[in-house]
Formats: sequence, C-alpha cells, structure tokens
Amino acid sequence: MTEMKLDTLEGVLHEVELICRAQGVDLNSRLYRQLIIEALKFKRDDLDTLDLKIMSRAMDEFRYAARVFKPYRSIRKVSIFGSARTPEDDPYYALAVDFARMLVQEKFMVITGAASGIMKAGNVGAGAENSFGANILLPFEQGANEIIADDPKLITFRYFFTRKLFFLMEAHGVALFPGGFGTHDEGMETLTLLQTGKESPMPLVLMELPDDDYWESWDQFIRKQLLGRGLISEDDLCLYKIVHSAEEGVAWMKHYYSTYHSMRKVRDRLVIRLEKQLTKDHIEELNDTFDGLVKKGKIQKSNALPQEADQPDLLDKPRLVLNYNDRDAGRLNLMIQTINEMGLSIDGNAKSE
Repeated sequence: MTEMKLDTLEGVLHEVELICRAQGVDLNSRLYRQLIIEALKFKRDDLDTLDLKIMSRAMDEFRYAARVFKPYRSIRKVSIFGSARTPEDDPYYALAVDFARMLVQEKFMVITGAASGIMKAGNVGAGAENSFGANILLPFEQGANEIIADDPKLITFRYFFTRKLFFLMEAHGVALFPGGFGTHDEGMETLTLLQTGKESPMPLVLMELPDDDYWESWDQFIRKQLLGRGLISEDDLCLYKIVHSAEEGVAWMKHYYSTYHSMRKVRDRLVIRLEKQLTKDHIEELNDTFDGLVKKGKIQKSNALPQEADQPDLLDKPRLVLNYNDRDAGRLNLMIQTINEMGLSIDGNAKSE
C-alpha cells in the first residue's frame, strides 16, 4: 500500500496535487480525480451539515470495508441471514452451525451480521478464520459475538445501506434462515437485485427444517399473491430454492459454480465464464431454449475479450458470449442452472470413457 502523509495540511495538499497532475490515463487515476472533484462539489453546493456527515461517514465505512475484504476477493463467500433472537438450543441454530461448517469444507467463507442467534451460529460453524462480521450499531442490541469480536475481519457499520451493500457485493451466495423484518428485508433486497440484474446471478437458499413450513408458507404467498397477480414472472421463482438440510444447502451452492464461474458485461455483450468447455450440441440447445435472452445474434463460444485483460487469472477459462436483453434475469439464472446440468453430463461422459 502506498505510504501517504495525510496528518498535516501540507501532506494532504501534496497528495491532491499528485493525483490531479497525474498524466496517466488508467481508470483508477481518473476515478481518484473524480472523487476529489465530487468532494469539492459538496462545498460548492453548500450542503447541510447532516448531509455532509452522512456522506463522510458512508465513504469512510465503504473505504474501510473494501480494505478488509480486498485480500479475500478470490475466495467465494456466502452471506447468512437469520434472527438474532434464535436461542442456542434451537434446531435452527444447530442447522446454521452445520451449514457454515460444511461451507468451509467446500472452500467458502461466511459473512454474518456478527451478532447473536443465527449470526453467531454462522460464525461458530465457520470459525473466526473463515468468517466476516458485518456488525451494525444499534441502541438496543448487543455488540459482536465472541467468535468474531476480536477478529480483524469484523466491520462495524453505522448505516444499514453501506452494510447491506457489502453483504451482497462481496457474496457469491446467500442463505436465509427464519427471521424477522431484517431477514426479510435482506431477502427481498437480494431478490430485487437479482431480478433487476443489479446483482450478478448467485444461489439463494431458504433454509427450512423438514418438519417446518416457514419458507414453504412464504413461497405459497409469493406464488399466490405475486405470481398470481402477474407482479412477477414464473422464471423469477428460479431465483431462490428452499432446502431442508445443511447438506442440501451446501450442495446447491457448490453445484451453482460447478460449470458456471462468473459473468461480466463488456459493452453490449454479456460474457459468461465457465469452468469447462461445453459441446457444440450444448450450445445449440442453449440457443434453442434461451433464444429470448438474446437481442441479436446467437449464444457463441468465445475466448477472453480484450477488455478482460485486467483479470489475467481468468483469461484461460472457456466463455459464452451473447447480446443479452438486460431484462430477463430470472431466465438468465435458469440458463446458468441448465449450463451446470450440461457440465454434469460432460463429467459423466468422461467417467464412462
């Protein structure tokens, strides 16, 4: 990390001058300058003190959280949500412990809200080494649980909006256990961002014990009141999956990334990166089944595009490229699930040869 002397006015002015005089055309240099310009606009616009406090604190929270997560961005993570009121002798607490422990065995890390109940269970199962805690300052709840309290991967937020941003921005999967308003808030935000394409596709599992109907009754409401009234599409139901054991939940997380790796938008093209090469027949099947996702042309195999050179560790992965219509996220998620099933058939053929 570059050493910066920001404890004196002279040091601050020196760093600002270096940034503003930089002749480089790289994106980061342009963004540093833009951040300085936006900060000066706060002064120009003569904003209220409360506005300045919120923006200053939010920027500081974002900077610090990004610094904490940066060394771990090559590791997949699952955000676990659920009630802080769940007692430690509750079967759902045990389920969350087992789920987090099994995730770590499959090389995932875990992000929780760092408090008690399901959040603590997630940290217990994963252990501090494989946990992040995204705590929130509240006047009526305890601080961080003892598993994550003294760990450098604990982040304490003042604002829900910055906390929620990192819960999803850093996650590669989400698990919802039974909970109250906060759990449903996180769940609905996840669904909203997935549905609108503001968040890259990821697995969302709703954890339910076999003898319970917490999420089954929720699903019935979604199907009757939202789907039944035409407020969502049937493909949107593919954005989540109800599971009834830790094993089933972890298996779905693992399966989601068995052939699909990640995606990236490059101008008007959507690049889908894969763990294994699909066959010509697979590509034809995808074009026949999911042609409605494509604005023009077809789904095609591709090598890495020139714009992807900033991610050298991913350049060798097989790719699919399409002119995505930017509106059918539920169906796009269904295509990813189909791609993963195709990957299983490739593995099966390889074993039989």
